[in-house]
Amino acid sequence: MNIQHSELILNSDGSIYHLNLKQENIATDIIFVGDQYRVDKVTTFFDEIEFTTQKREFKTTTGRYKNKRISVISTGIGPDNIDIVLNELDAIVNIDLVARTPKLNHTTLNIVRIGTSGSLQADIPVDSFLLSSHALDLNGMLHAYQVDTISNLDIERAFKEHTNWSSRKADPLLISNSEVLEQQFISSKVHRGITATAGGFYGPQGRVLRLSLQDEQLNRKIDSFVYQGNRITNLEMETSAIYGLSKLLGHNAISMNAIMANRANGTFSHDPDKTMEDLIVYTLNKFTE
Repeated sequence: MNIQHSELILNSDGSIYHLNLKQENIATDIIFVGDQYRVDKVTTFFDEIEFTTQKREFKTTTGRYKNKRISVISTGIGPDNIDIVLNELDAIVNIDLVARTPKLNHTTLNIVRIGTSGSLQADIPVDSFLLSSHALDLNGMLHAYQVDTISNLDIERAFKEHTNWSSRKADPLLISNSEVLEQQFISSKVHRGITATAGGFYGPQGRVLRLSLQDEQLNRKIDSFVYQGNRITNLEMETSAIYGLSKLLGHNAISMNAIMANRANGTFSHDPDKTMEDLIVYTLNKFTE
């Protein structure tokens, strides 16, 4: 059965609607960045650029680094944008866009997010790198899909009990990363822990300006949660959506976080640009090993 035009939207040149891409435009090894201007900061290290395009906040550049073909894509901020990017990337490689039918042979993408994040634990300092072993989804976007196969009920229940999680909020989901990519990108330079993914920057991450929070103690509860030696190490807005959709669609994904702030001790990086550049170079080199 063909996928309807209202569900799979294409541009007049046959490219996918939001990303403005066709399959030949992207590599199977992909780096996600949030900021569209960070795409150029990554690709400045490339030896060759073969393609670039941008539509709205979604900028894509494909080229080669040490003879490795890599695409860099800006996703914008938040799980809603990740929903667009990952579904459209998967459609590009796993749906025949002309026939509007799924392809018989599945193509697996390797996706590495490079992003900034704040540490929740005092012993994970600013300017360090953190690889997300799991993502704890606190925003609810993934509940639009059938998530039973990717959830981890025991730790999810323990987290809800520990935080006295409000029944008016979406149930938390814990999703693991790609073990294959973790083995490729982990090293003694990199911390490892659970990354919580919020649906916003202010209230959902416990920041107070003029609005009161539903649970003023939630950040402290998140910081103190430990399950079988695993703790929540940082908080951001994309990783759980990347992990969840990648698992459901059959792709590999990990999240590499540059720790710019430590919310446990109130510190912020003195040179965030250098920290991000160091993580970019680390990630590119690990992609070529």
